Amino acid sequence: MSASTPDHQVKISVPGNHLMPGLLGEHDELLRLVESAFPASAIHVRGNEITAIGPGADEIGRVFEELVLLLESGQALESGNVRRTIDMVHADERPSEVFATEVVRTARGRSIRPKSSGQKRYVDAIRDNVITFGIGPAGTGKSWLAVAAAVHALQNKQVERIILTRPAVEAGERLGFLPGDLMAKVDPYLRPLYDALYDMVDAEGAQKLLDRATVEVAPLAFMRGRTLNHSFIILDEAQNTTPEQMKMFLTRIGFGSKAVITGDTTQVDVQGGRSGLHGLERVLSGIEGLDWVNLDSRDVVRHRIVQDIVDAYERAGTDRPPQTRS
Repeated sequence: MSASTPDHQVKISVPGNHLMPGLLGEHDELLRLVESAFPASAIHVRGNEITAIGPGADEIGRVFEELVLLLESGQALESGNVRRTIDMVHADERPSEVFATEVVRTARGRSIRPKSSGQKRYVDAIRDNVITFGIGPAGTGKSWLAVAAAVHALQNKQVERIILTRPAVEAGERLGFLPGDLMAKVDPYLRPLYDALYDMVDAEGAQKLLDRATVEVAPLAFMRGRTLNHSFIILDEAQNTTPEQMKMFLTRIGFGSKAVITGDTTQVDVQGGRSGLHGLERVLSGIEGLDWVNLDSRDVVRHRIVQDIVDAYERAGTDRPPQTRS
């Protein structure tokens, strides 16, 4: 590839005028996003030909080539995946390969796909291993993609049931002060898993699965003494397990089962900070059928401000807000 100079040019011929509206966006909104990412370069559009001029011309060319591939595969472009495409091209990655992996199709016909290279590694690891650890900050899709993979496995009869579990750790509010019986008390802790399930199969379908016990949602304490065969098991918020609870959970996994353990090591609320994830990657290294995927701020797919917040905490070298004195 030739070196980029201030007058370096790259031309991209889009195969068909019908792709141009989706590529440029309404009122050229998506074109403006690409332009803002390469302020030292100019982009000119004429018909179905795009010309990039300047030191970023080669990267601009790769961005538009990737966006065209996404459109040709039937994916709609919006500001979120265009920004992620630009970020991945900057990192010399292929967005069209990342976004091509369909995890599951929801009840409403929406395709659930990884949205970053880290998420694709995570999805691939879940597919290829018995036990997968997905570790990363808020917004990286750890729980959501795990539930999507579980629904896919259930739909394809790879497992007979899905089990969703979390440790019911008190973080600022004591369980004893909440109304209702034990399940009513732990329900708020399990709500994020319900929400992900409803995203995949809609509320009515989810309720049928729950009523038939095809999907079981329970606190981690309910796993003790069980052997879980032919199940897809998701342990969410695993940073709030104790080492003893983590060992208990990992030894529940039976024949024909698959487990995904998700956690954020910067959000440990377990008493005394004795997290079951601490040092576990070193302990379990070398075990066949077990993989560990670490996600970071580049894999955050919530509002862009969430990625900025995660980066800010990492730069500050702290996991929690500074303590202030009253």
